[in-house]
Amino acid sequence: MENITVIIMLLFGVAFLSLVSKRYNFPIPIVLVLCGVVISVIPGLPVIALSPEIVFIIFLPPLLYHAAWHTSWSDFKQSIRPITFAAVGLVFFTTGLVAVFAHWLIDDMSWPLAFLLGAIVSPPDAVSATAITKGLGLNPRLIAVLEGESLVNDASGLVAYKYALTAITAGNFVLWQAGLNFVLMSALGIGIGLAVGFIMYYIHKRFVCDDIIEVTLTLLTPFASYLLAEHFEGSGVLAVVTTGLFLAARSGTIFSHESRIMTNTIWDVLNNILNGLIFILIGLQLRQIIAGISNYSGNSLFIWGAVISIVVILVRFLWVVPATMIPRMLSKKIREKEAFDYRNMIIFGWSGMRGVVSMAAALALPLMLNKTEEFPLRNLIIYLVFCVILSTLVIQGLTLPWLIKKLKIERYSILAEEYNIRNVIVSETIAHIEDNFSLLNDELLHNIKSKYEVKFNRLQKTELPANFFGNGKLLGGEIFNDFTKIQIDLLNVERGKLESMHKFGSVNEEIFRKIEKELDLEETRLWMEMYEEN
Repeated sequence: MENITVIIMLLFGVAFLSLVSKRYNFPIPIVLVLCGVVISVIPGLPVIALSPEIVFIIFLPPLLYHAAWHTSWSDFKQSIRPITFAAVGLVFFTTGLVAVFAHWLIDDMSWPLAFLLGAIVSPPDAVSATAITKGLGLNPRLIAVLEGESLVNDASGLVAYKYALTAITAGNFVLWQAGLNFVLMSALGIGIGLAVGFIMYYIHKRFVCDDIIEVTLTLLTPFASYLLAEHFEGSGVLAVVTTGLFLAARSGTIFSHESRIMTNTIWDVLNNILNGLIFILIGLQLRQIIAGISNYSGNSLFIWGAVISIVVILVRFLWVVPATMIPRMLSKKIREKEAFDYRNMIIFGWSGMRGVVSMAAALALPLMLNKTEEFPLRNLIIYLVFCVILSTLVIQGLTLPWLIKKLKIERYSILAEEYNIRNVIVSETIAHIEDNFSLLNDELLHNIKSKYEVKFNRLQKTELPANFFGNGKLLGGEIFNDFTKIQIDLLNVERGKLESMHKFGSVNEEIFRKIEKELDLEETRLWMEMYEEN
Protein backbone atom coordinates (compact mmCIF):
# COMPACT_ATOMS: atom_id res chain seq x y z
CA MET A 1 0.00 0.00 0.00
CA GLU A 2 2.88 2.36 0.83
CA ASN A 3 4.46 1.76 -2.59
CA ILE A 4 1.19 2.56 -4.39
CA THR A 5 0.91 5.80 -2.42
CA VAL A 6 4.46 6.77 -3.42
CA ILE A 7 3.77 6.07 -7.11
CA ILE A 8 0.53 8.08 -7.06
CA MET A 9 2.22 11.04 -5.38
CA LEU A 10 5.08 10.91 -7.90
CA LEU A 11 2.56 10.74 -10.76
CA PHE A 12 1.03 13.94 -9.37
CA GLY A 13 4.47 15.50 -9.48
CA VAL A 14 5.03 14.34 -13.08
CA ALA A 15 1.61 15.67 -14.09
CA PHE A 16 2.44 19.06 -12.56
CA LEU A 17 5.78 19.21 -14.35
CA SER A 18 4.02 18.23 -17.59
CA LEU A 19 1.75 21.22 -17.11
CA VAL A 20 4.78 23.47 -16.65
CA SER A 21 6.42 22.01 -19.77
CA LYS A 22 3.25 22.64 -21.78
CA ARG A 23 3.05 26.20 -20.55
CA TYR A 24 6.66 27.00 -21.42
CA ASN A 25 6.79 24.81 -24.57
CA PHE A 26 9.38 22.43 -23.13
CA PRO A 27 9.32 18.87 -24.58
CA ILE A 28 7.63 16.46 -22.16
CA PRO A 29 10.01 13.49 -22.82
CA ILE A 30 12.92 15.62 -21.60
CA VAL A 31 10.94 16.55 -18.48
CA LEU A 32 10.22 12.88 -17.80
CA VAL A 33 13.83 11.70 -18.09
CA LEU A 34 14.98 14.53 -15.81
CA CYS A 35 12.21 13.54 -13.38
CA GLY A 36 13.72 10.05 -13.30
CA VAL A 37 17.09 11.54 -12.31
CA VAL A 38 15.51 13.71 -9.59
CA ILE A 39 13.47 10.81 -8.18
CA SER A 40 16.61 8.68 -7.93
CA VAL A 41 18.24 11.16 -5.52
CA ILE A 42 15.23 11.73 -3.23
CA PRO A 43 16.12 10.00 0.06
CA GLY A 44 13.73 7.54 1.65
CA LEU A 45 11.87 6.45 -1.48
CA PRO A 46 11.35 2.69 -1.81
CA VAL A 47 12.80 0.57 -4.61
CA ILE A 48 9.87 -0.62 -6.75
CA ALA A 49 10.46 -3.05 -9.59
CA LEU A 50 7.90 -4.68 -11.86
CA SER A 51 8.43 -8.28 -12.86
CA PRO A 52 10.52 -8.19 -16.06
CA GLU A 53 8.10 -10.58 -17.76
CA ILE A 54 5.22 -8.10 -17.61
CA VAL A 55 7.08 -4.84 -18.41
CA PHE A 56 6.68 -5.30 -22.16
CA ILE A 57 3.04 -6.33 -21.86
CA ILE A 58 2.09 -3.31 -19.76
CA PHE A 59 3.97 -0.59 -21.63
CA LEU A 60 4.71 -1.58 -25.23
CA PRO A 61 1.27 -2.39 -26.74
CA PRO A 62 -0.58 0.78 -25.67
CA LEU A 63 2.33 3.14 -26.36
CA LEU A 64 2.95 1.74 -29.85
CA TYR A 65 -0.77 1.61 -30.63
CA HIS A 66 -1.20 5.25 -29.63
CA ALA A 67 1.74 6.27 -31.84
CA ALA A 68 0.44 4.20 -34.79
CA TRP A 69 -3.04 5.70 -34.36
CA HIS A 70 -1.63 9.18 -34.93
CA THR A 71 0.46 8.19 -37.97
CA SER A 72 -0.86 8.86 -41.46
CA TRP A 73 -1.02 5.64 -43.50
CA SER A 74 -0.82 7.69 -46.70
CA ASP A 75 2.40 9.43 -45.59
CA PHE A 76 3.76 6.15 -44.25
CA LYS A 77 3.15 4.36 -47.56
CA GLN A 78 4.74 7.16 -49.61
CA SER A 79 7.88 7.10 -47.45
CA ILE A 80 8.18 3.32 -47.15
CA ARG A 81 11.67 3.15 -48.73
CA PRO A 82 13.49 5.55 -46.35
CA ILE A 83 11.45 4.22 -43.44
CA THR A 84 12.54 0.64 -44.21
CA PHE A 85 16.20 1.66 -44.61
CA ALA A 86 16.13 3.44 -41.25
CA ALA A 87 13.89 1.02 -39.36
CA VAL A 88 15.75 -2.14 -40.38
CA GLY A 89 19.17 -1.30 -41.80
CA LEU A 90 20.02 1.52 -39.40
CA VAL A 91 18.83 -0.46 -36.36
CA PHE A 92 21.07 -3.46 -37.15
CA PHE A 93 23.96 -1.16 -38.10
CA THR A 94 23.62 0.67 -34.77
CA THR A 95 23.34 -2.61 -32.87
CA GLY A 96 26.56 -3.87 -34.44
CA LEU A 97 28.66 -0.73 -33.94
CA VAL A 98 27.50 -0.21 -30.35
CA ALA A 99 28.34 -3.86 -29.66
CA VAL A 100 31.86 -3.42 -31.10
CA PHE A 101 32.58 -0.35 -28.96
CA ALA A 102 30.98 -1.80 -25.81
CA HIS A 103 32.97 -5.05 -26.13
CA TRP A 104 36.19 -3.11 -26.76
CA LEU A 105 35.59 -0.58 -24.00
CA ILE A 106 34.33 -2.74 -21.13
CA ASP A 107 36.40 -5.78 -20.17
CA ASP A 108 33.52 -7.74 -18.64
CA MET A 109 31.21 -7.14 -21.64
CA SER A 110 30.98 -10.37 -23.66
CA TRP A 111 29.88 -10.25 -27.30
CA PRO A 112 26.30 -11.45 -26.56
CA LEU A 113 25.93 -8.83 -23.79
CA ALA A 114 27.40 -6.15 -26.08
CA PHE A 115 24.90 -7.03 -28.83
CA LEU A 116 22.11 -7.00 -26.24
CA LEU A 117 23.07 -3.45 -25.22
CA GLY A 118 23.24 -2.43 -28.89
CA ALA A 119 19.79 -3.88 -29.59
CA ILE A 120 18.23 -2.01 -26.65
CA VAL A 121 19.58 1.42 -27.61
CA SER A 122 19.28 1.00 -31.41
CA PRO A 123 15.64 2.07 -32.02
CA PRO A 124 14.72 5.77 -31.64
CA ASP A 125 11.45 6.36 -29.82
CA ALA A 126 8.17 7.26 -31.57
CA VAL A 127 6.82 9.27 -28.63
CA SER A 128 10.03 11.27 -28.23
CA ALA A 129 10.39 11.96 -31.96
CA THR A 130 6.81 13.21 -32.23
CA ALA A 131 6.89 15.31 -29.06
CA ILE A 132 10.23 17.01 -29.74
CA THR A 133 9.75 17.73 -33.47
CA LYS A 134 6.18 18.98 -33.04
CA GLY A 135 5.81 22.67 -33.80
CA LEU A 136 9.29 23.06 -35.31
CA GLY A 137 7.90 23.60 -38.82
CA LEU A 138 9.79 20.66 -40.35
CA ASN A 139 8.85 19.34 -43.77
CA PRO A 140 5.94 16.84 -43.48
CA ARG A 141 7.83 14.21 -45.47
CA LEU A 142 10.72 14.35 -42.98
CA ILE A 143 8.24 14.10 -40.09
CA ALA A 144 6.58 11.10 -41.79
CA VAL A 145 9.95 9.32 -42.12
CA LEU A 146 10.89 10.05 -38.49
CA GLU A 147 7.54 8.85 -37.14
CA GLY A 148 7.40 5.81 -39.45
CA GLU A 149 10.96 4.82 -38.57
CA SER A 150 10.20 5.10 -34.85
CA LEU A 151 7.20 2.81 -35.22
CA VAL A 152 8.75 0.00 -37.26
CA ASN A 153 12.29 0.03 -35.85
CA ASP A 154 11.11 -1.32 -32.50
CA ALA A 155 10.39 -4.62 -34.24
CA SER A 156 13.96 -4.81 -35.62
CA GLY A 157 15.49 -3.77 -32.30
CA LEU A 158 13.42 -6.23 -30.29
CA VAL A 159 14.21 -9.11 -32.65
CA ALA A 160 17.93 -8.39 -32.17
CA TYR A 161 17.22 -8.08 -28.43
CA LYS A 162 15.50 -11.47 -28.39
CA TYR A 163 18.33 -13.27 -30.17
CA ALA A 164 20.99 -11.63 -28.03
CA LEU A 165 19.08 -12.86 -24.95
CA THR A 166 18.91 -16.33 -26.47
CA ALA A 167 22.66 -16.31 -27.06
CA ILE A 168 23.22 -15.35 -23.40
CA THR A 169 20.74 -17.75 -21.81
CA ALA A 170 20.98 -20.74 -24.17
CA GLY A 171 24.48 -20.13 -25.47
CA ASN A 172 23.63 -20.65 -29.15
CA PHE A 173 23.23 -18.20 -32.02
CA VAL A 174 23.23 -18.81 -35.79
CA LEU A 175 23.27 -15.66 -37.95
CA TRP A 176 21.47 -17.01 -41.04
CA GLN A 177 18.85 -18.62 -38.82
CA ALA A 178 18.29 -15.30 -37.00
CA GLY A 179 17.91 -13.48 -40.35
CA LEU A 180 15.37 -15.99 -41.63
CA ASN A 181 13.44 -15.90 -38.36
CA PHE A 182 13.37 -12.09 -38.53
CA VAL A 183 11.63 -12.24 -41.92
CA LEU A 184 9.19 -14.93 -40.73
CA MET A 185 8.43 -13.13 -37.45
CA SER A 186 7.86 -9.83 -39.27
CA ALA A 187 5.55 -11.39 -41.87
CA LEU A 188 3.61 -13.29 -39.22
CA GLY A 189 3.32 -10.19 -37.01
CA ILE A 190 2.01 -8.07 -39.90
CA GLY A 191 -0.44 -10.83 -40.89
CA ILE A 192 -1.80 -11.22 -37.35
CA GLY A 193 -2.00 -7.43 -37.00
CA LEU A 194 -4.08 -7.20 -40.18
CA ALA A 195 -6.32 -10.07 -39.04
CA VAL A 196 -6.96 -8.49 -35.63
CA GLY A 197 -7.54 -5.12 -37.30
CA PHE A 198 -10.08 -6.59 -39.73
CA ILE A 199 -11.90 -8.47 -36.95
CA MET A 200 -12.08 -5.36 -34.75
CA TYR A 201 -13.18 -3.27 -37.74
CA TYR A 202 -16.05 -5.72 -38.35
CA ILE A 203 -17.02 -5.75 -34.65
CA HIS A 204 -16.99 -1.94 -34.41
CA LYS A 205 -18.87 -1.60 -37.69
CA ARG A 206 -21.56 -4.24 -37.16
CA PHE A 207 -22.11 -4.81 -33.46
CA VAL A 208 -20.95 -1.98 -31.21
CA CYS A 209 -23.56 0.68 -30.50
CA ASP A 210 -22.34 2.02 -27.16
CA ASP A 211 -19.58 4.60 -26.73
CA ILE A 212 -18.22 3.13 -23.49
CA ILE A 213 -17.94 -0.36 -24.97
CA GLU A 214 -16.32 1.07 -28.09
CA VAL A 215 -13.64 2.87 -26.09
CA THR A 216 -13.10 -0.24 -23.94
CA LEU A 217 -12.50 -2.33 -27.05
CA THR A 218 -9.92 0.17 -28.33
CA LEU A 219 -8.06 -0.16 -25.02
CA LEU A 220 -8.02 -3.96 -25.26
CA THR A 221 -7.19 -4.21 -28.99
CA PRO A 222 -3.40 -3.56 -28.79
CA PHE A 223 -2.99 -6.13 -26.01
CA ALA A 224 -4.94 -8.73 -28.01
CA SER A 225 -2.85 -8.06 -31.11
CA TYR A 226 0.45 -8.17 -29.21
CA LEU A 227 -0.29 -11.30 -27.15
CA LEU A 228 -1.71 -13.21 -30.12
CA ALA A 229 1.37 -12.47 -32.24
CA GLU A 230 3.74 -13.38 -29.42
CA HIS A 231 1.83 -16.62 -28.80
CA PHE A 232 2.46 -17.69 -32.40
CA GLU A 233 6.07 -16.42 -32.22
CA GLY A 234 5.45 -13.48 -34.52
CA SER A 235 6.48 -9.87 -33.95
CA GLY A 236 4.10 -8.45 -31.36
CA VAL A 237 5.41 -4.95 -32.07
CA LEU A 238 4.64 -5.13 -35.80
CA ALA A 239 1.25 -6.68 -35.04
CA VAL A 240 0.29 -3.76 -32.80
CA VAL A 241 1.58 -1.15 -35.27
CA THR A 242 -0.23 -2.85 -38.18
CA THR A 243 -3.51 -3.05 -36.25
CA GLY A 244 -3.19 0.60 -35.21
CA LEU A 245 -2.49 1.83 -38.75
CA PHE A 246 -5.31 -0.32 -40.19
CA LEU A 247 -7.98 0.89 -37.74
CA ALA A 248 -6.78 4.52 -37.65
CA ALA A 249 -7.20 4.77 -41.43
CA ARG A 250 -10.83 3.63 -41.01
CA SER A 251 -11.74 5.40 -37.76
CA GLY A 252 -13.98 7.84 -39.61
CA THR A 253 -16.32 5.04 -40.69
CA ILE A 254 -16.42 2.86 -37.57
CA PHE A 255 -16.65 5.35 -34.69
CA SER A 256 -19.39 7.78 -33.79
CA HIS A 257 -18.38 11.39 -33.16
CA GLU A 258 -18.84 10.93 -29.40
CA SER A 259 -16.80 7.72 -29.16
CA ARG A 260 -14.08 9.29 -31.30
CA ILE A 261 -13.77 12.28 -28.95
CA MET A 262 -13.86 10.00 -25.91
CA THR A 263 -11.34 7.55 -27.40
CA ASN A 264 -8.80 10.24 -28.29
CA THR A 265 -9.09 11.84 -24.85
CA ILE A 266 -8.71 8.59 -22.91
CA TRP A 267 -5.79 7.42 -25.04
CA ASP A 268 -3.97 10.73 -24.56
CA VAL A 269 -4.41 10.40 -20.79
CA LEU A 270 -3.26 6.76 -20.78
CA ASN A 271 -0.23 7.58 -22.94
CA ASN A 272 0.78 10.39 -20.59
CA ILE A 273 0.42 8.19 -17.49
CA LEU A 274 2.41 5.29 -18.97
CA ASN A 275 5.23 7.56 -20.11
CA GLY A 276 5.40 9.13 -16.65
CA LEU A 277 5.15 5.79 -14.89
CA ILE A 278 8.07 4.13 -16.65
CA PHE A 279 10.45 6.98 -15.81
CA ILE A 280 9.18 6.96 -12.22
CA LEU A 281 9.98 3.25 -12.06
CA ILE A 282 13.48 3.76 -13.44
CA GLY A 283 13.97 6.64 -10.99
CA LEU A 284 12.94 4.41 -8.09
CA GLN A 285 15.35 1.69 -9.26
CA LEU A 286 18.24 3.92 -10.28
CA ARG A 287 19.73 4.19 -6.79
CA GLN A 288 19.79 0.39 -6.52
CA ILE A 289 21.22 0.12 -10.04
CA ILE A 290 24.02 2.57 -9.19
CA ALA A 291 24.71 0.60 -6.01
CA GLY A 292 24.92 -2.56 -8.13
CA ILE A 293 27.73 -1.08 -10.23
CA SER A 294 29.67 0.43 -7.33
CA ASN A 295 32.58 -1.94 -8.06
CA TYR A 296 33.36 0.21 -11.12
CA SER A 297 35.04 3.59 -10.70
CA GLY A 298 33.06 6.78 -11.28
CA ASN A 299 35.42 7.83 -14.08
CA SER A 300 34.95 4.52 -15.89
CA LEU A 301 31.16 4.72 -15.63
CA PHE A 302 31.14 8.29 -16.94
CA ILE A 303 33.46 7.44 -19.86
CA TRP A 304 31.48 4.33 -20.79
CA GLY A 305 28.16 6.17 -20.70
CA ALA A 306 29.58 9.08 -22.72
CA VAL A 307 31.27 6.89 -25.36
CA ILE A 308 28.22 4.66 -25.93
CA SER A 309 26.00 7.75 -26.19
CA ILE A 310 28.37 9.39 -28.71
CA VAL A 311 28.49 6.20 -30.79
CA VAL A 312 24.67 6.02 -30.84
CA ILE A 313 24.49 9.66 -32.02
CA LEU A 314 27.28 9.49 -34.63
CA VAL A 315 26.33 6.13 -36.16
CA ARG A 316 23.11 7.70 -37.40
CA PHE A 317 25.08 10.15 -39.53
CA LEU A 318 27.33 7.37 -40.85
CA TRP A 319 24.20 5.63 -42.11
CA VAL A 320 22.00 8.47 -43.32
CA VAL A 321 24.40 9.91 -45.92
CA PRO A 322 24.90 6.75 -48.04
CA ALA A 323 21.30 5.61 -47.40
CA THR A 324 20.08 8.90 -48.88
CA MET A 325 22.60 9.46 -51.65
CA ILE A 326 23.07 5.96 -53.13
CA PRO A 327 19.37 5.43 -54.07
CA ARG A 328 19.35 8.90 -55.66
CA MET A 329 22.47 8.07 -57.68
CA LEU A 330 21.02 4.77 -58.86
CA SER A 331 17.44 5.84 -59.63
CA LYS A 332 16.40 8.65 -61.97
CA LYS A 333 12.81 8.22 -60.75
CA ILE A 334 13.82 9.04 -57.16
CA ARG A 335 15.78 12.10 -58.31
CA GLU A 336 12.79 13.41 -60.25
CA LYS A 337 10.19 12.59 -57.63
CA GLU A 338 11.95 13.59 -54.40
CA ALA A 339 13.45 17.03 -53.84
CA PHE A 340 16.84 16.93 -52.13
CA ASP A 341 18.00 19.20 -49.35
CA TYR A 342 21.16 18.23 -47.46
CA ARG A 343 19.82 20.09 -44.41
CA ASN A 344 17.07 17.47 -44.02
CA MET A 345 19.78 14.79 -43.74
CA ILE A 346 21.38 16.73 -40.90
CA ILE A 347 18.04 17.16 -39.11
CA PHE A 348 17.23 13.46 -39.55
CA GLY A 349 20.65 12.52 -38.20
CA TRP A 350 20.17 14.74 -35.15
CA SER A 351 16.64 13.44 -34.43
CA GLY A 352 17.49 9.99 -33.10
CA MET A 353 16.13 10.47 -29.58
CA ARG A 354 15.78 7.31 -27.48
CA GLY A 355 12.99 6.96 -24.94
CA VAL A 356 10.34 4.72 -23.44
CA VAL A 357 10.82 1.61 -25.60
CA SER A 358 14.54 1.38 -24.82
CA MET A 359 13.80 1.92 -21.14
CA ALA A 360 11.12 -0.78 -21.14
CA ALA A 361 13.48 -3.20 -22.89
CA ALA A 362 16.18 -2.55 -20.28
CA LEU A 363 13.78 -3.01 -17.37
CA ALA A 364 12.51 -6.24 -18.95
CA LEU A 365 15.93 -7.90 -18.68
CA PRO A 366 15.57 -11.02 -16.52
CA LEU A 367 16.82 -10.82 -12.96
CA MET A 368 18.28 -14.34 -13.04
CA LEU A 369 20.14 -16.20 -15.77
CA ASN A 370 19.08 -19.45 -14.17
CA LYS A 371 17.87 -20.49 -10.74
CA THR A 372 21.25 -19.90 -9.11
CA GLU A 373 23.02 -17.28 -11.25
CA GLU A 374 22.16 -13.58 -11.59
CA PHE A 375 21.85 -12.11 -15.07
CA PRO A 376 25.34 -10.78 -15.91
CA LEU A 377 25.90 -7.00 -15.92
CA ARG A 378 22.15 -6.27 -15.74
CA ASN A 379 22.64 -3.11 -13.65
CA LEU A 380 25.45 -1.86 -15.88
CA ILE A 381 23.37 -2.36 -19.04
CA ILE A 382 20.40 -0.48 -17.54
CA TYR A 383 22.73 2.33 -16.45
CA LEU A 384 24.23 2.64 -19.95
CA VAL A 385 20.76 2.61 -21.54
CA PHE A 386 19.68 5.42 -19.22
CA CYS A 387 22.81 7.39 -20.15
CA VAL A 388 21.93 7.07 -23.84
CA ILE A 389 18.31 8.13 -23.25
CA LEU A 390 19.41 11.07 -21.09
CA SER A 391 22.06 12.19 -23.60
CA THR A 392 19.92 11.92 -26.72
CA LEU A 393 16.83 13.50 -25.19
CA VAL A 394 18.57 16.35 -23.39
CA ILE A 395 21.43 17.13 -25.81
CA GLN A 396 19.70 16.44 -29.13
CA GLY A 397 16.20 17.36 -28.01
CA LEU A 398 17.17 20.75 -26.57
CA THR A 399 19.49 21.70 -29.43
CA LEU A 400 17.23 20.63 -32.32
CA PRO A 401 15.38 24.00 -32.53
CA TRP A 402 18.74 25.82 -32.45
CA LEU A 403 20.09 23.55 -35.22
CA ILE A 404 17.04 24.21 -37.42
CA LYS A 405 17.56 27.94 -36.93
CA LYS A 406 21.29 27.74 -37.72
CA LEU A 407 20.62 25.76 -40.90
CA LYS A 408 18.14 28.48 -41.92
CA ILE A 409 15.44 25.96 -42.74
CA GLU A 410 12.32 27.84 -43.77
CA ARG A 411 9.44 27.00 -41.52
CA TYR A 412 6.85 24.85 -43.22
CA SER A 413 3.41 26.39 -42.68
CA ILE A 414 0.78 23.74 -41.97
CA LEU A 415 -1.83 26.51 -42.01
CA ALA A 416 -1.90 26.59 -45.80
CA GLU A 417 -2.87 22.94 -46.02
CA GLU A 418 -5.60 23.48 -43.43
CA TYR A 419 -6.81 26.58 -45.28
CA ASN A 420 -7.01 24.82 -48.64
CA ILE A 421 -8.70 21.73 -47.22
CA ARG A 422 -11.33 23.83 -45.42
CA ASN A 423 -11.94 25.76 -48.65
CA VAL A 424 -12.51 22.56 -50.64
CA ILE A 425 -14.83 21.04 -48.01
CA VAL A 426 -16.96 24.17 -47.58
CA SER A 427 -17.17 24.87 -51.35
CA GLU A 428 -18.18 21.25 -52.04
CA THR A 429 -20.85 21.39 -49.32
CA ILE A 430 -22.32 24.63 -50.71
CA ALA A 431 -22.43 23.07 -54.19
CA HIS A 432 -24.17 19.99 -52.74
CA ILE A 433 -26.80 22.19 -51.07
CA GLU A 434 -27.46 24.04 -54.34
CA ASP A 435 -27.72 20.81 -56.35
CA ASN A 436 -29.82 18.73 -53.96
CA PHE A 437 -31.88 21.08 -51.78
CA SER A 438 -33.20 23.52 -54.40
CA LEU A 439 -36.81 22.38 -53.83
CA LEU A 440 -36.77 23.27 -50.14
CA ASN A 441 -38.65 26.24 -48.78
CA ASP A 442 -36.66 29.40 -49.64
CA GLU A 443 -36.28 30.49 -46.01
CA LEU A 444 -35.15 27.03 -44.91
CA LEU A 445 -32.72 26.81 -47.84
CA HIS A 446 -31.33 30.23 -47.00
CA ASN A 447 -30.79 29.31 -43.34
CA ILE A 448 -28.98 26.11 -44.25
CA LYS A 449 -26.83 27.69 -46.93
CA SER A 450 -25.94 30.80 -44.91
CA LYS A 451 -24.08 28.75 -42.28
CA TYR A 452 -21.61 27.52 -44.90
CA GLU A 453 -21.46 30.83 -46.71
CA VAL A 454 -20.35 32.47 -43.44
CA LYS A 455 -17.56 29.86 -43.18
CA PHE A 456 -16.59 30.43 -46.82
CA ASN A 457 -16.52 34.22 -46.51
CA ARG A 458 -14.46 33.99 -43.35
CA LEU A 459 -11.92 31.78 -45.12
CA GLN A 460 -11.59 34.34 -47.93
CA LYS A 461 -10.78 37.06 -45.39
CA THR A 462 -8.19 34.95 -43.59
CA GLU A 463 -4.64 36.27 -43.85
CA LEU A 464 -1.96 33.58 -43.84
CA PRO A 465 1.85 33.67 -43.82
CA ALA A 466 3.42 34.07 -47.26
CA ASN A 467 5.42 30.83 -47.08
CA PHE A 468 2.42 28.49 -47.29
CA PHE A 469 4.56 25.54 -48.29
CA GLY A 470 7.98 26.67 -47.16
CA ASN A 471 8.63 28.95 -50.15
CA GLY A 472 9.50 32.62 -49.89
CA LYS A 473 10.12 34.76 -46.85
CA LEU A 474 8.06 34.40 -43.72
CA LEU A 475 5.90 37.44 -43.19
CA GLY A 476 4.46 38.37 -39.84
CA GLY A 477 0.85 38.07 -40.99
CA GLU A 478 -1.68 37.45 -38.22
CA ILE A 479 -4.68 35.18 -38.44
CA PHE A 480 -8.03 36.92 -37.97
CA ASN A 481 -10.02 34.81 -35.50
CA ASP A 482 -12.39 37.55 -34.37
CA PHE A 483 -15.53 35.81 -35.59
CA THR A 484 -14.65 32.60 -33.75
CA LYS A 485 -13.62 34.44 -30.57
CA ILE A 486 -16.96 36.25 -30.44
CA GLN A 487 -18.79 32.92 -30.73
CA ILE A 488 -16.71 31.50 -27.87
CA ASP A 489 -17.48 34.57 -25.73
CA LEU A 490 -21.21 34.09 -26.39
CA LEU A 491 -20.93 30.41 -25.46
CA ASN A 492 -19.45 31.50 -22.13
CA VAL A 493 -22.47 33.77 -21.63
CA GLU A 494 -24.75 30.78 -22.25
CA ARG A 495 -22.68 28.62 -19.91
CA GLY A 496 -22.76 31.30 -17.19
CA LYS A 497 -26.54 31.51 -17.31
CA LEU A 498 -26.87 27.71 -17.30
CA GLU A 499 -24.58 27.38 -14.26
CA SER A 500 -26.46 30.11 -12.45
CA MET A 501 -29.78 28.31 -13.01
CA HIS A 502 -28.18 25.03 -11.88
CA LYS A 503 -26.81 26.65 -8.73
CA PHE A 504 -30.27 27.82 -7.68
CA GLY A 505 -31.96 24.52 -8.56
CA SER A 506 -34.05 25.84 -11.45
CA VAL A 507 -32.75 23.33 -14.00
CA ASN A 508 -33.00 19.54 -13.96
CA GLU A 509 -29.61 17.77 -13.50
CA GLU A 510 -30.06 15.64 -16.63
CA ILE A 511 -30.94 18.68 -18.74
CA PHE A 512 -28.02 20.62 -17.23
CA ARG A 513 -25.52 17.89 -18.14
CA LYS A 514 -26.89 17.57 -21.67
CA ILE A 515 -26.75 21.32 -22.43
CA GLU A 516 -23.34 21.60 -20.72
CA LYS A 517 -21.98 18.82 -22.96
CA GLU A 518 -23.49 20.50 -26.02
CA LEU A 519 -21.76 23.78 -25.14
CA ASP A 520 -18.47 21.98 -24.45
CA LEU A 521 -18.56 20.20 -27.82
CA GLU A 522 -19.39 23.44 -29.62
CA GLU A 523 -16.55 25.26 -27.89
CA THR A 524 -14.18 22.40 -28.77
CA ARG A 525 -15.22 22.72 -32.41
CA LEU A 526 -14.66 26.49 -32.39
CA TRP A 527 -11.22 26.20 -30.80
CA MET A 528 -10.31 23.62 -33.44
CA GLU A 529 -11.24 26.18 -36.11
CA MET A 530 -8.83 28.78 -34.74
CA TYR A 531 -5.85 29.35 -36.99
CA GLU A 532 -2.79 28.94 -34.81
CA GLU A 533 0.67 27.85 -35.93
CA ASN A 534 1.91 24.95 -33.77
